[in-house]
Amino acid sequence: MKIITFEEKYRDDLIFMILEAKDALGRVPGLNEDLLDIQKSYMDKGGMFWIAIDENDRVIGSVGVRMIDNSNECYIHRLFVKCNQKHNGIGTKLLTTAEEYVKKNGKDATLVHLGKPKEQWFESWKFYPKNGYVEIEDSIMRKEL
Repeated sequence: MKIITFEEKYRDDLIFMILEAKDALGRVPGLNEDLLDIQKSYMDKGGMFWIAIDENDRVIGSVGVRMIDNSNECYIHRLFVKCNQKHNGIGTKLLTTAEEYVKKNGKDATLVHLGKPKEQWFESWKFYPKNGYVEIEDSIMRKEL
């Protein structure tokens, strides 16, 4: 497994992986508009997007960073790991990659907007606190870097 900066040739595989991950969590899979144009939604706005790929060059994970204008904060978005690849450290490696990028770009904190109800986002509500994030308001977690 390796983590690389998103390339357009992986777009459809990325979208399929995220829809599959949502389905495995029992959520109604829906397509988020930002995934249709990663370059415009992330990189062109000062952020970044990474994917984890396996030995067969298939997408098995993702994470994006969106900067918040006029602040020292940013959002972590679209942290997903393919359902049959979970608990192999992929999510932690993706999150670490995003956090390192944030630090290099002079940001002091990351925020994660978690969905409601908690029962539908149970994995996120367990994962982020294990990685140093604390709830600062309803469905928002933060980590000072």
